[in-house]
Amino acid sequence: MSYNLSVSIDKSSGFCFGVVYAIEMAEDILDAEGYLYCLGDIVHNDEEVLRLKQKGLIIINHDDLQELRNEKVLIRAHGEAPSTYELALANNLTLIDASCPVVLKLQNRIKNSHDEDESILIFGKHGHAEVIGLQGQTDGKAIVFQDLAELDDRELPQKFTLYSQTTKSTEKFYKIKEQLLGRGYEVKANDTICRQVSNRYEELEAFVQGFNKIVFVSGKKSSNGKVLYDVCKKYNPESYFVSTVEEIDKGWFRENDKVGICGATSTPMWLMKQVKEELERY
Repeated sequence: MSYNLSVSIDKSSGFCFGVVYAIEMAEDILDAEGYLYCLGDIVHNDEEVLRLKQKGLIIINHDDLQELRNEKVLIRAHGEAPSTYELALANNLTLIDASCPVVLKLQNRIKNSHDEDESILIFGKHGHAEVIGLQGQTDGKAIVFQDLAELDDRELPQKFTLYSQTTKSTEKFYKIKEQLLGRGYEVKANDTICRQVSNRYEELEAFVQGFNKIVFVSGKKSSNGKVLYDVCKKYNPESYFVSTVEEIDKGWFRENDKVGICGATSTPMWLMKQVKEELERY
């Protein structure tokens, strides 16, 4: 049976400029030198990481970095803590710094707050590379929380400065600010959420409503992917999450369905095109 699906890719989906910048830097060096070390996954998308590994990218962790000497190492868009730069100096490593400018600006603001002895709260995902880099600006003193409930039993300072991981929901950030004010705290809120990411929420909301079915393409490690998929599901309940073409289930579709394809800021366009080609075969 032929499903005769009509398939469109969301034009505003795909890599944000920070990821594009990091990948272009990596590819330039790989083309010239044949290999390059990268501290952590260059992007939270296994398919794209695999493509770059095949070109010579070598993913290392912080333990590996301790042992490395006299090499070039790429710092990905998520940024790093000051300790990484200190280690690079000690080990004679050349850092290719592809930290996203939005993240660098946030790191700088947090460092300034810390230097002025402000108490700092960071709304972000525990263990996320960007959040580790942000907390590193405060010598690990900032309080990180994913959800307001985590703060219920914590003794907080009466006055603090609130920051956010750059890929969090703007709406949720302001709700958290209001709730903390409502609890009687003096909150100085710094909205440092990347507008290229936050604008995606509204764009997706409009996009997904024009289709019978939505296929959302993202790596499972992408926190931005999880948030954007929730937006899809909210405005089009017939939304499905896939990381690879192999995860598509033919049973999701009906004859003559209009299908929209969209993805996270870490989803490569080539992968969304692969999904489109697969659906057009049905």
